[in-house]
Amino acid sequence: MLTDLTIKNIAIIDTLHISFRQGLTVLTGETGAGKSIIIDAVGLIMGGRASADLIRSGADEAVVEALFDISGQPEVARKLRDSGFDCDNELLVKRSISRAGKNRIFINASMATLALLADIAPRLINIYGQHESQTLLRPENHLLLLDAYAGLNPQREEFARSFERFRALQERLATLDEEEREAERRLDLLSYQSDEIGRAELRVGEEEELEERRQLLAGAEKLGSVSAEAFERLYEGDGAILGQLRRIKNSIAEISAIDRSLEGLAASLENAYLQAEDAAIMLRDYASRIEADPLALQQADDRLDLIHRLKRKYAPTVEAILEFKQGLDREIETLLNREQDKHNLEEERERLAHDVQKRGNDLTKRRSTAAGALSKALAAEVHQLAMKNAVVETLLEPLAEPRSTGYERVELLFSPNPGEPPRPLARVASGGELSRLMLAFKQVLPEGDVPTLIFDEVDTGIGGATSEMVGQKLKKVASVQQVLCITHLAQVAVFAGQHLRVEKQVANGRTTTRVVPLVDGERTHEVARMLAGAKITDSALTHAAEMLAATGG
Repeated sequence: MLTDLTIKNIAIIDTLHISFRQGLTVLTGETGAGKSIIIDAVGLIMGGRASADLIRSGADEAVVEALFDISGQPEVARKLRDSGFDCDNELLVKRSISRAGKNRIFINASMATLALLADIAPRLINIYGQHESQTLLRPENHLLLLDAYAGLNPQREEFARSFERFRALQERLATLDEEEREAERRLDLLSYQSDEIGRAELRVGEEEELEERRQLLAGAEKLGSVSAEAFERLYEGDGAILGQLRRIKNSIAEISAIDRSLEGLAASLENAYLQAEDAAIMLRDYASRIEADPLALQQADDRLDLIHRLKRKYAPTVEAILEFKQGLDREIETLLNREQDKHNLEEERERLAHDVQKRGNDLTKRRSTAAGALSKALAAEVHQLAMKNAVVETLLEPLAEPRSTGYERVELLFSPNPGEPPRPLARVASGGELSRLMLAFKQVLPEGDVPTLIFDEVDTGIGGATSEMVGQKLKKVASVQQVLCITHLAQVAVFAGQHLRVEKQVANGRTTTRVVPLVDGERTHEVARMLAGAKITDSALTHAAEMLAATGG
C-alpha cells in the first residue's frame, strides 16, 4: 500500500507531504485546489510521461517520492531483487524532472529504468478516471477481467502452457522440415566417407609392416645375389674361405700338440670355423628363399598408396582415421534416427493439438456462460450508480488463429444512453463513467491483487441516493484494498476512514497547494461545506454531523 507521498515543484505545489492510511481515503476541496495535480504526480510514479511543463514556475526541477509497504507483495520484492535492487518490506520510488532534460528514476536510492518502473508500478497502484491510465480502455485486459470473474485463471494458465508446448513443437517440426534436404546431403556424404574407410579394412600397425615388407620386396634381387655370392665365397667357390680356414685350424691344432700354449688359439680357430660354417648354411638357406615378386611389390605399393590417400583425406594416422570413422557412424545413426524422431514428434504434436483443443473448447464454453452473467452483474451494479439506462455487454469474438490466451478475444461494450447500440468503452465512456464501471467491477470480481486503487471523477454526474451508494461500494472495496478517492460529494466523503482537504493558499504573492488532514469538527465543517457551498449554515453542520455519525465517520 501507499504510505507516503512527497511532491516538490509540480504546478502550483511547492512542497507537499501526505501520509496515507489503509482503507478509504477521500481528498476533497474546491475546484482548482490541486487535487488532480496530486493524481498526476502519482501517475509519474507509475511511469507516466514526464514533461518539463509540469515543473513549477521558477524551479529547475520537480520531484515526486512515494513510499510503499510491500510486506504483502513478495512477487514485487522478488522482481526488484532479481533486477539488482535491495528490497525488504518498504519500497521508495523517486522520480525527478529537470528543465535541462535530465529526468531520473530511483528505486530504494538506486538509479532505475523507466521500463522497470512501468513494470512494477501497475502491481502497486491502479488509477481509474484518467484516460491515459485506464485499465478498462485496453481490450486486452477485458479477457483477464472476464476470467477473473469466472474464476478461470488456473484454466487459462493451463491452456497457455499447453499451447506454448504445442507451438514450440510446431516450430521444431518446421525446422526439421527445413533441415531435411541438408540432412539428406549430409547423410550421403557421411555414408560415402564411412564406406570408403570401411572398405579399406585398416588395421593399426599395418602401415609400418607394409613399409618393411615393401623394402624387402624392392631389394629382393640384391639380397639374393649378395647372399648367394657370400655363400659361394664362404663354402663352394675356388679358394673358399671355409676350406682355407679348415686347413689353418688343422695346422694349428697339429702344432699345439708340440706347443701347448697354442691350444687356446686352436680352440678359437675351431669355433671360428664352426661359426663360419653356420653362417654359410644360413646364407644358402636365405638365398634360396629370396625370390623377386613384382606382383607382391605392386600390391604392397597399392596398399600403401591407399593408406596415404586416406591419411591425406581424413586424418594423419591410421588410428585417427579409424576414430574419425567412429564419429561418422555415430552421426549417421543420429541422422537415420531423424525419421523416427520426427515421427515421435508428430505423434506428440497430435496429442498436444488434441489437448489444446480440449482445453480451448472448455475455456470458450466457460467464458461464453460467464460473459452473459458478467454483463448482467455489471449492469445491475452500474444501474445503482446513476447509469440506470446503461447497457454493458461482454463480446466474445473468435480468433482466426488461437493465441496463448485461448480461441477468442473479449471486449466490453457499453451504451450509457437508451437507443444507442453498445460500443467499445474507449469510444463512448467518459472518465466518470469509466470510474464507476471500474467500481462496479470491484463489486463483482474476486479480491484484487493490486493493493492501492485511486478513483478520480467517480462521482461525476451523480447525486442523492446514488452518491451514497457509491460511497458504500467504495468502502466495501476499501475493506480489502487501499482506496484513494477524489470526490466533490459529501455522501461519498462521509464513508472515509481518512479525510484530506486539498486547498490553495497565497504566500508572498505565490499560490501553493497544501493538504490538511481533517479530524472531528474540521471534518464536520468540510462535509457541511460540500453540502451547502460557501455559506455554511447551522442546519448544514447538523446534517453533516448526522451523516458522519450514521456512517461511523
